[in-house]
Amino acid sequence: MREFLKGERFANYIRLRQSTFTGTFLLVEGSSDKVFYQRFVDELACELVDTSGKPSSRQNAIDTLEILEKSNFQGVLVIVDADFDRLKSLVPSSPNLLYTDTHDLETMLIQSPALDKVLAEFGSEEKIAQFKRDVRLTLCEIGISVGYLLWISQSEGLNLTFEGITFSKFIDEQTLQINELQLIREVKNKSQAYSLKDEELQKQLISQKSNNHDPWQVCCGHDLVEILSLGLRKALGTNKAADVEPNALERSLRLAYEAVYFCKTQLYCNIRTWESQNQPFKVLRNDI
Repeated sequence: MREFLKGERFANYIRLRQSTFTGTFLLVEGSSDKVFYQRFVDELACELVDTSGKPSSRQNAIDTLEILEKSNFQGVLVIVDADFDRLKSLVPSSPNLLYTDTHDLETMLIQSPALDKVLAEFGSEEKIAQFKRDVRLTLCEIGISVGYLLWISQSEGLNLTFEGITFSKFIDEQTLQINELQLIREVKNKSQAYSLKDEELQKQLISQKSNNHDPWQVCCGHDLVEILSLGLRKALGTNKAADVEPNALERSLRLAYEAVYFCKTQLYCNIRTWESQNQPFKVLRNDI
């Protein structure tokens, strides 16, 4: 049975807040998501709630919505990462639940012109010209292998650990070429899953890659940022590791992301549709 304790806690908080705040409650997965959406939200009409914590920030948000909807609570909207739901042909379970356009918020940032600004700031024009490959496409080509391996782990119930893997162990820093066998071994070692056969996992990975899914639904944004961090040290730039560490790059991408980019997303359209169907509740500022 699913754990609803965190959902109950957030639901109770929102019920209490409703006694002094009559606007919209927008639930998002974490503190970085909250920082991102804060820039577009009408703070007088909408309060952001960060549902981070175990068992999962995404599930906490969805559970909270489910609990509130059962009591016909009005004016709550949830935005979560799509994750692999589109690959599973899953759609949001409620009109009050919206997904990111791509796998997650970070992939939305990288897909946008914010990446070009970050490359201009941290990259070397000469090295990028010598690279002769589209940087965004290269990030996806590498990231899709990691994404599919995670997808295989989840689908097969392998419980592999991806958090804390060292990307330089399977990506060449000079060329940004990936060694998939080394990726499999790094994940296996991190997971202490020594009984799994490298060749079998590689075979499954090749099979998944032949499906031609949209890479933006497969790739995980944090992985793409890790790859970008590696690239900006040698292949695309001359930075010290500390100057382009992933958390700092994600902050830079958020800062470089303009309102005009957000207005072109399906998520923006979906929020505006939700507002029109849930008047008088508002989420976004009028000037966005």
